[in-house]
Amino acid sequence: MGREKPPAVGGLFSPRPVHLPMASDRWLYAWALGSVALGAASLLVPLYFVTIGGSTLLLGVLAGVAAAAGAPGALIFGRIADRTGEHRSLVLVALALAGGALVVVSLTESEWVVIAGNGVLWFAAGAVAPVLTLLVTVGSLERDWPGRFATLNRYQGWGWAGGLVLGLAWTTALSGPLGTKVAQQALLWLCAGVAAVAAVLAARWLPTGVQTADAPRPSRIARAIARSRRLPVRSATFPVGPGRVYWLTRSFHPRQVLARLTPSLSLYFAAILAVFAGFGVFWGPLPSYLSGTLGYDSGTIFALYLVSSLGSALFYGGAGRLTDRYDATGIQTGGLLARAILHPTVAFVTVLVPVASLALLTNGVVFGLIGVAWALIAVTAASIVTRLAPPAIRGESLGLYTALSGLASGVGSILGGWLGGYGFTLTFGVAGGLVFAGTAVVAVLWRRTPTTVSERPTGAD
Repeated sequence: MGREKPPAVGGLFSPRPVHLPMASDRWLYAWALGSVALGAASLLVPLYFVTIGGSTLLLGVLAGVAAAAGAPGALIFGRIADRTGEHRSLVLVALALAGGALVVVSLTESEWVVIAGNGVLWFAAGAVAPVLTLLVTVGSLERDWPGRFATLNRYQGWGWAGGLVLGLAWTTALSGPLGTKVAQQALLWLCAGVAAVAAVLAARWLPTGVQTADAPRPSRIARAIARSRRLPVRSATFPVGPGRVYWLTRSFHPRQVLARLTPSLSLYFAAILAVFAGFGVFWGPLPSYLSGTLGYDSGTIFALYLVSSLGSALFYGGAGRLTDRYDATGIQTGGLLARAILHPTVAFVTVLVPVASLALLTNGVVFGLIGVAWALIAVTAASIVTRLAPPAIRGESLGLYTALSGLASGVGSILGGWLGGYGFTLTFGVAGGLVFAGTAVVAVLWRRTPTTVSERPTGAD
């Protein structure tokens, strides 16, 4: 689904070498294949929803439900994994749920059934996140966990981007001969089949006998994730990070956290609510605008989303180097200001550039810049929260950041769907206004918070 998210490792196209997994890590290939299905479905389901006549308002509801579904899935499956040690079975159940949801969506033209099926899909995606994070740490030293998280997220990121490429190629080649709806339904079936193959391979390759006693302690995983900074490529268009929500709030005590929140951290969280609500207002109804208002076909829309994702992936390394040299709050202010300008710009491209081919090219540039700006925002977020939070609640504060951003994105998606009924110029203008309001608050924090050397970590979803 088109939206942004907080969490994990970037460097998907980093110049650093990507190490192939060991023989015992072959299951990462299976999960990369599962991520192909999720990457394609993230945009395919909203496009199918528009094709069957779904309203802009309900498209926003579709996006909001997807944003909200992941966190409960992570909490439920994470707790079950802790208590039973059935990590392998939980991964297989999640893949089965995802595949089944895609089949159900492909067989219906009921808007509410599609919304429910998409919710189940992202419930499953959220549910599997903490289980995979735990599995990737088993058998490795704690000092190696950031690298293990990086490996997991690279495979997820390659799969996600591969899913967008699959959607681009499939819909471009087959929408003409088969018709848009039939091509989309066929791709939904293909994605379900890919999830099924991933489940078969996972059943063969996932480790067995990983019992609770063998698993790393949740507190240690939380500390390792709290040191993480970068995000996978999918975060450029899908901002929910349920895996981090689970681990970073594993021992969450709301009264303790609220009692220790500093004024600056509280102000930053208020800014995050405004910013991610703006992101949701933009991404939620966007497929309807691109398809209905601009008349772009499914392949073109897949291409624009892919450009945004790759823009983030290609710039994560540069964003990390900037953060190492300059103040993270200032860098994030610049990234947010760019997004506040770029979101409304999307509504004016065809007006300012009347030639259709040049307008499409210009939109491609705008979407790429949106992705680059997201890299700046994503890479700096953990550093800012770490700096502003008291040491005793740093982990919980990062979890709260992730939870608030996901919640705000979901609410913003529904708001965007409602505003879309009154015009997309208004919708994207409100999106930019919300992001700008949050940017102003972050800028105030930048000016009044002393520049310090903050933690420079690397991450997991």
